[in-house]
Amino acid sequence: MTLYITAIVLLLLSGLLAPLSRHGSTFWDLLSLILGVAGAVLGLAASIICLLQPEAYVLTIPWPGIGGMLSLRLDHLAAVFLLPAFFIIGAGMIYGSGYLPHAAHPRGSAWVRSFYPVLAAGIGLVLAVGNGIVLLISWEIMALCGYFLVMTEREEEHCRQAGFVYLVSTHAGTLALFALFSLLGEEACLISLPAAGSIEAAAGSGTAVFLLTLIGFGIKAGIMPLHIWLPAAHAAAPSHVSALMSGVMIKTGIYGILRVLSFFQDAPAWWGGLILVLGLFSGIFGVIFAIAQHDIKRLLAYHSIENIGIILIGIGAAMLGKAHGVAAVAVLGTAGALLHVINHGLFKGLLFLSAGSMIRAFGSKQLSACGGLLPILPYTGLFFLGGAAAICGLPPLNGFVSEWFIYLALFQGGADAAGAMKIFLLVLPGLAMIGGLALLCFAKVFGLCFLGTPRADLHGAGEAPFPMLLAMGLLLAACLWIGLVSCHA
Repeated sequence: MTLYITAIVLLLLSGLLAPLSRHGSTFWDLLSLILGVAGAVLGLAASIICLLQPEAYVLTIPWPGIGGMLSLRLDHLAAVFLLPAFFIIGAGMIYGSGYLPHAAHPRGSAWVRSFYPVLAAGIGLVLAVGNGIVLLISWEIMALCGYFLVMTEREEEHCRQAGFVYLVSTHAGTLALFALFSLLGEEACLISLPAAGSIEAAAGSGTAVFLLTLIGFGIKAGIMPLHIWLPAAHAAAPSHVSALMSGVMIKTGIYGILRVLSFFQDAPAWWGGLILVLGLFSGIFGVIFAIAQHDIKRLLAYHSIENIGIILIGIGAAMLGKAHGVAAVAVLGTAGALLHVINHGLFKGLLFLSAGSMIRAFGSKQLSACGGLLPILPYTGLFFLGGAAAICGLPPLNGFVSEWFIYLALFQGGADAAGAMKIFLLVLPGLAMIGGLALLCFAKVFGLCFLGTPRADLHGAGEAPFPMLLAMGLLLAACLWIGLVSCHA
């Protein structure tokens, strides 16, 4: 817990010191960068230690003013989400030093460097909350910092509009969370969240709690049809901010859903069925909308909705497996969903960073204007190709492994002798269609952007600077490592 708290403090200090570099001071900019990267490294270490330890780490400090506790809890579920979060946070901070160099963009660099680490700290706190009041405060920090980062280029009309829609949507979700904790009770809000399996779903307000959870956390996750804020916000933000929002921030919604579901000992089968249907709907329509996009960052944003759908399919399958007493389906579905949380963060972060390198070199987000970039951006092309192969679920990269677990869960459930989960046989073609359409989409994108002849004058365009390449290389290495280790195992 000490490492984790230190990581959060360093990230907050990084954000607080960054404004001092606004008028051109490179010292404060460099110090902010060092503190932020150090915080990410310590947070990564804390997450790994937590995963290796059998017990949870809990910190509770009395809060007399509200008659409650300042409560934080690090357990295995939190660590699974924190692990990719801190990795992507560190890579994003390194990338940002090349994407928005302080010498060339002192004001823009100071703005992003101020809010990026505070957003990261807010995400870290959300994933380790011990009660409702800490969650709501951390949630608001995360929401407001996300808004300010979306508004980085606030002189542009589309950025202002994206920021407004994001702010309205995120606070609509917050209202649902207020209602959620009012139903969970005063102790859950002020003292400690309910223990796992301590609430009977059939008793009292269980269904209302479940539906409010889907709305409040589903808006943040970008579940269709609650996704309206996501494409514009991710397209408007700087590329490394988009990587953090898409790869990490939207997963706080998935974390919230899983955390609340863990409170119930006997979740009915229809809960799992609803999540399964929402996942299939999000996955199919997310990738269909992605294919229709001409803005590379909006395209990647819709693929985030698609992958949230894949995660929900795994969660829904696991819930149905548990409800019908088929342990293998519950284990495979849970393993696939949680591993895809990690995998999606890594390869989606890689794709957004690669897109940022392309935009920096070419000066446009429009696919129709690109072409012939591979000879000019050979390393970026390699990194984008690696991320594209991973998101399409191709071996030996990490996306294949997590999707394979979800396929196994669906096959196992579809073969259930009792026939209670024959619906899985209908979901399987849908999941296969998601993968096929994703492959079609990224074949189109890579062909349009990197192959063929240039459609515009690329004189003076060159490969990204070393910090950007380093960040992309770290993410691709992680994608390869997970895929190769899993295939070997």
